[in-house]
Amino acid sequence: MEQLLRNFFLFLSKNKSLTKMAKKYGLRFGASRFVAGETIEQAVKVIKDLNSKGLEVTIDYLGEFVDNEQEANVMADHCIIAIEAIGREKLKSQLSLKMTSMGLDISDEVVMRNMYRILDAATKNHIFVTIDMEDFTRFQKTLDIFKQLKSEYENIGTVIQAYLYRTEKDVSDLNEFSPNLRLVKGAYKEPPEVAFPEKKDVDENYKNIIKMHLLNGNYTAVASHDEAIIEYTKQLVKENHISNDQFEFQMLYGIRNERQLELVQEGYKMRVYVPYGTDWYGYFMRRLAERPANVAFVLKGMFK
Repeated sequence: MEQLLRNFFLFLSKNKSLTKMAKKYGLRFGASRFVAGETIEQAVKVIKDLNSKGLEVTIDYLGEFVDNEQEANVMADHCIIAIEAIGREKLKSQLSLKMTSMGLDISDEVVMRNMYRILDAATKNHIFVTIDMEDFTRFQKTLDIFKQLKSEYENIGTVIQAYLYRTEKDVSDLNEFSPNLRLVKGAYKEPPEVAFPEKKDVDENYKNIIKMHLLNGNYTAVASHDEAIIEYTKQLVKENHISNDQFEFQMLYGIRNERQLELVQEGYKMRVYVPYGTDWYGYFMRRLAERPANVAFVLKGMFK
């Protein structure tokens, strides 16, 4: 049943008509638990509150199904506005973005022009930028662009997904760049030809790449709500005398809030992924797909 629900919500996440409807009617039916508003002003207020509790942030202006140059340019403008707000307000925040929203599916010229604009602004404001990883069809192109940008900018990282068979080799190949990587399990529905279908195999591969990347001496963001993965990381760094300055934990806004604060109290860096914007629908559907408890929360909110 859980897998059926997951597949159902992942299917809904790609529906363009529902995406347009969600933009029209705004944040309702529980989405505000996972999305920090529709404007940068609302997001800044949330970030300040999280910072006051010892939590750091990475902010993401949500956007999906960008299929023309004008929309891609507008999305890049929003990223630059967010960067300037972070700098102006002196927030403990980074920026995350999806390259499809920057024009990845339109042309190399469009996506690269927008990425250069964003990274120039981020460099000026001393802000780190993470390129979120998307589905497998865009994986290699995203990595290729990341490598090119990493050779020109220091303040850039990307994401590696543990559910892909190729992941271990990618972590090894990227080592020459000494990259700052966010390691995740993966949230997209991928075919068994490219991804582990069983959770236990994903978990084992996840532990493997966390160990690889940390022992390679690279900065590692362990982005997981799984307590077993968190405890594995804590034990690994203890056994190998790895400094707390070399890694951080990351979780999504609205999920396991109490645990996030506990990790801060334990002396670990804890970063919260804070999305905002009007194009929240696809992101929200993927959060529902991840955990049945999220669905129960939304249904409860609807009936209220």
